[in-house]
Amino acid sequence: MLDKVAGILARDDELTGRLSDPGVYGDPALMAKLLKEQKEIAAVVAAGRELIRRDQDRRDARELLDGRLDPDMRELAQEEYDAAGADCERLAEELKVLLLPKDPNDDKNVILEIRGGAGGEEAALFAQSLHRMYAMYAEQKRYKTEILNINETELGGVKEISVAIEGFGAYSRLKFESGVHRVQRVPDTESSGRIHTSTVTVAVLAEAEEVDIDINPTDLHIDTFRSSGAGGQHVNKTESAIRITHLPSGVVVECQDERSQHKNKDRAMKILRSRLLEAKQAEQQAGIAEDRRAQVGTGDRSERIRTYNFPQGRLTDHRIGLTLYKLDAVMNGDLDEIIDSLITADQAARLQSGE
Repeated sequence: MLDKVAGILARDDELTGRLSDPGVYGDPALMAKLLKEQKEIAAVVAAGRELIRRDQDRRDARELLDGRLDPDMRELAQEEYDAAGADCERLAEELKVLLLPKDPNDDKNVILEIRGGAGGEEAALFAQSLHRMYAMYAEQKRYKTEILNINETELGGVKEISVAIEGFGAYSRLKFESGVHRVQRVPDTESSGRIHTSTVTVAVLAEAEEVDIDINPTDLHIDTFRSSGAGGQHVNKTESAIRITHLPSGVVVECQDERSQHKNKDRAMKILRSRLLEAKQAEQQAGIAEDRRAQVGTGDRSERIRTYNFPQGRLTDHRIGLTLYKLDAVMNGDLDEIIDSLITADQAARLQSGE
């Protein structure tokens, strides 16, 4: 690990030297590339330099302790030696995490797909609640959101909704939200006060660029139809809605939220590209998944990952055994405590497995 850190520190010095070269300023593309690389290693560089500094402090304190000191000075030297040693241990653990292989999708935008599952109208209403929760979280993070497709119900729920979330690191923060979300609450339509259990499926897809997935136009079957919505919403007399079928995989995507056929096609292709990327990566990682079952689960959409219990104000994430009694705050977008815990559990599992 120390050799790897030393190599990164040397590279940072090299980058700093190149960025101070006047010739680099005449090449904006090169300058942007160098700055991006330096930013990517900045956290390792900071922790590495601090580790070197505190290790030297520990050595200096050890040297003092090996000499002749009066009691007061010896006490001070011992305190510095202990504190520097604790800092070195903490920084070494921090560097182990920072040096873990990075998910290549972490910096990407997200396609978030939410679908009502078991529970009928109550599931559709909770799907809308989850959409609101993620939209509020995205707003807190200053991510940009855009509804790509929505299929609403008469009572204000959604059978399914696809949302683009754009912002640096959006996928790294949301990728563990994929799975089945279970809700336990008394529906507004329930007069006897009986608690109902419903489920909603959430899929988080890294937004694929055209360079990630090459789609042959001859592999696509495209249908147009008239868009429709609950209560006459989004009804269009022209055939502006788009359905795209990717023939080799059988993946079908619909988009009807825009009145423009061209916009709907662009949005449908964005979703299709992301779904195909997800399938490609899942196939590549299938062998690895058998060898390591991370605490945050397999990421399989059929896995029940979380329960929202409204009568008790309780949220439980079953993958890491986390229970919080602040459901109202969570439903208003306060997700950082859950997400940070999931990321920490994933890092711990990867360290343990030696990835």
